[in-house]
Amino acid sequence: MMVSGNGIQGSSFRVPVWLDLLGAWIDRQPELWRWLGDREAAHLRGRLADIEIDQPIYLCGLARSGTTILLELLASHPATASHRYRDFPALFTPWLWNRFLDRARSTPGPVRERSHNDGILVNADSPEAFEEVLWSAFLPHAHDPHTSAVLGRGHRDPDFEAFYVDHLRKVLLLRGGTRYLAKGNYNIVRLGYLHQLFPDARFVVPVREPVWHIASLMQQHRRFCIIQAQDSRARRYMRRAGHFEFGLDRHPINTGAPEIVDVIELWKAGRDLDGWALYWALVHEHLTTALAADAQLGAAVLVVRYEDFCAAPAATLARILDHCDLAPEGLPEAAAVRVQAPDYYRPGFSAAEEAEIRRITGPVARRLGYPDR
Repeated sequence: MMVSGNGIQGSSFRVPVWLDLLGAWIDRQPELWRWLGDREAAHLRGRLADIEIDQPIYLCGLARSGTTILLELLASHPATASHRYRDFPALFTPWLWNRFLDRARSTPGPVRERSHNDGILVNADSPEAFEEVLWSAFLPHAHDPHTSAVLGRGHRDPDFEAFYVDHLRKVLLLRGGTRYLAKGNYNIVRLGYLHQLFPDARFVVPVREPVWHIASLMQQHRRFCIIQAQDSRARRYMRRAGHFEFGLDRHPINTGAPEIVDVIELWKAGRDLDGWALYWALVHEHLTTALAADAQLGAAVLVVRYEDFCAAPAATLARILDHCDLAPEGLPEAAAVRVQAPDYYRPGFSAAEEAEIRRITGPVARRLGYPDR
């Protein structure tokens, strides 16, 4: 038998039947798969015991701010190890699942543009954000927009922490790396907790000028609504993978601010622009407040403006690598070739709409270095 990665095909986001069925089986039995993950860890205990989690690297922030291209660049570093498309849906048992794929003569398949239609080419061996599957299994209300999702210093969950640490060691063992690397947009509300777990962790948080950012978010939401309406398997895939940023299951991550309810109501009322603008402000308000209140966390977090990355990719990536304590390994030069400002869309807002976005986002945008216009 030969399989190609996880079977996802093309920019139209076609999910094969076998992947949908396997994902459904795993999704229905989280307790069983947590138990299997523990059994896998016990089986590998002798090998995992010697693996140290040293300065894990976390990329997080609001979607469409550049996290994916950063993940791809950093994942190409020989020291890093990250989740890949091929790891899903059997994320709880990555070692056994990957051994199965190897024995089944799995191939990465050809690279194709991902479903976002943004020029990023992927196949089964490409890095991807799948950590959220683990968080969701242990935190059943993690994506309830009416419940605060903030996990700060002082939060404790021994069961999750034991499972999570073992899982990170499995990824390092599986990929042969020394530095765990994860993209997880929702980790923006868990910075304090993650820094408590790993005091030497390094965090990179891309941010983006609100008018262009909101235009990109709205475009992707419309695109994924169409994709999911045409193919229910695509909708189930995103739900099981913990991606609720766009599409028919869209809902905001609760930053602890009461105004998050207003975001939900604005979206329900069809006022997408106002809802996205308020959501942008709330997410970045949470970020800037958390960093200002915690000097140790502030030193561990590097905020990177998307526009700076596009204008000077080599220099910006060199700064990110220095922050993460990674040798250059030619990555700044690679960034100079790959990174550029998007040319496949432009914001189509009226002057009044732009003014409304700036009114809602302006106070927080100024804290991030974006001037009034």
